[in-house]
Amino acid sequence: MSFDEKLKAFPSVREHYDAMAAAGEVDPDQAQLALADRFDRLIEELGEKRLSKKSSALGWLFGRKTANREPVKGLYVYGEVGRGKTMLMDMFHALVPVKRKRRAHFNDFMADVHERIHAHRQAFKRGETKQEDPIPPVADALAEAAWVLCFDEFTVTDITDAMILSRLFSALFVRGVVLVATSNVKPDNLYRDGLNRQLFLPFIDLLRWHVDVVNLDSRTDYRLEKLNRQPVYVTPLGDTAQRQMDIAWEIVKDGVEERSDVLTIKGHEVPIPRAAGNAARFSFADLCSRPLGASDYMAIVRRYQTIFIDDVPALDYSRRNEAKRFILLIDTLYDHHARLVISAEAAPEKLYSAPSGTEAFEFDRTTSRLFEMQSAEYLKAAEEGDPRAASDGAVTGV
Repeated sequence: MSFDEKLKAFPSVREHYDAMAAAGEVDPDQAQLALADRFDRLIEELGEKRLSKKSSALGWLFGRKTANREPVKGLYVYGEVGRGKTMLMDMFHALVPVKRKRRAHFNDFMADVHERIHAHRQAFKRGETKQEDPIPPVADALAEAAWVLCFDEFTVTDITDAMILSRLFSALFVRGVVLVATSNVKPDNLYRDGLNRQLFLPFIDLLRWHVDVVNLDSRTDYRLEKLNRQPVYVTPLGDTAQRQMDIAWEIVKDGVEERSDVLTIKGHEVPIPRAAGNAARFSFADLCSRPLGASDYMAIVRRYQTIFIDDVPALDYSRRNEAKRFILLIDTLYDHHARLVISAEAAPEKLYSAPSGTEAFEFDRTTSRLFEMQSAEYLKAAEEGDPRAASDGAVTGV
């Protein structure tokens, strides 16, 4: 039975979820069941709001007054990756009885907003409009196109986005737009440590006023369960290693559309060549052959909690600058509870060789951490958010 056929057969999120559980497609989870029920309540509230607008002229007038006093609050669902947030939101989006609705990845939505703002400013320069401020007409167009906005992967890493959001969403909420979003972080941690974050804080207050915040504290990351059955340190390099990395990447993507991304960090850009949800994939050259530093690696791991690194070469003294960056990179991933999937030319203890130099001494720590980051204890603790609880020396084979 296709997704659309299931929706027709089971007209609520809860019924659809129960049917998937009965078919063995998901394991029943109390947190997911509670969220399914919450989505169904929101569907009812939106349905009542829609009907009030369609009633008689007098009834519509009174309905509008009631709606203005008590606007429908959306949902902001946050939790660790792989807990089922997107799956349940997609059920909600398909079932909500609203024609003007939109489901988008948040980055795609913001790219659309920037394009609309740019187009309006160009029109103003050409004298085609007397409205200099682009936010009101952009908000008008967005609200006209969609009354219910559903965003996947709501995150803020770009200062330009941060400065726009408060004014834009103030305008959208005034126009009656209802927001539903999934995120890996709670609202208070959006744009955390970002440049001029104090200017962004009013948006967090605005967001909390217009949405109910729900933590999906599901017990299992289903994607990571599958990933745990795959090797996370693959050596030697070659076709077999490439296939293993690709299989693990497909598991982590779990059907999420792959895209490129760009992080702006202290005035310069760090490209993310491949990203899907909370995971990013790089080559060794992407991360260690370019002049990146600690702040760059920290920004990457704050945005992406699962990091793939392809084609790590065996290093020696002639490549000590790349070795220094690799040491710093692994330290950062380890300290920030990240999961690492890596393909390398050699085992950890043979990745760096030099007769002298501080890098040789420091790489001993990197070797130890590369072993530990493969351990069942580390992977379990990383899933729970504290890999440093992993026991020292408890490792699996390469």
